[in-house]
Amino acid sequence: MELYKTVRCEAEAEQIIERSRFIAHVKPVDSREEGEEFIAGIRGRYKDATHNVPAMVIGDKFQIQWASDDGEPQGTSGAPIVQMLVKEGITNVAVVVTRYFGGIKLGTGGLVRAYTGSAKLGLEAAGVCRVCEMCVMSFVVGYAHLERLKSMASESVSEDGGDADFMIGEIEYTDAVTLEIMTIPEKTEAVKGLISNVTSGTARLLEEKIILEKA
Repeated sequence: MELYKTVRCEAEAEQIIERSRFIAHVKPVDSREEGEEFIAGIRGRYKDATHNVPAMVIGDKFQIQWASDDGEPQGTSGAPIVQMLVKEGITNVAVVVTRYFGGIKLGTGGLVRAYTGSAKLGLEAAGVCRVCEMCVMSFVVGYAHLERLKSMASESVSEDGGDADFMIGEIEYTDAVTLEIMTIPEKTEAVKGLISNVTSGTARLLEEKIILEKA
């Protein structure tokens, strides 16, 4: 089940608009403190810039929404970035758009377009992705069943989203095989039943947990 969207990694993007240089820096963050640390770092890096406009949205329900115009006319830079993020369903992200003024005023509408457009370029560079809940299970199975399970994992993503869809993660080889199996939570019991059938009930479940996975 998709919980929300965020970005895959830290990235930057740049564009020139009417001689002004706009540099967008984007980073995935999990807390306000982490976002503030990132913003402070960018501000320190671009001390000589005309403006360093920060924005952040955090929480699966967008609980934290914060921005500053950093000297630009009120409501023309930071707030529109936050509004764009929420509208696009993107959270757990911090953005700083740095501007070096080029001598030509952009006007209210021009500033909104410049800052949101630069932020979007940064998001594209960082890679927008979905965050989903995944169930991760560790099984001990016999070597005789490994290839069959691998084959079923590679074929299990069906067009109709069959109940047995799963992926294989890490594999540890000892006297038996410890296998990491990943599936969406609503298919957990179906996958357990499938593995039990394939291994004639000999598979042993070691651990089961829910994680958040970027997809």
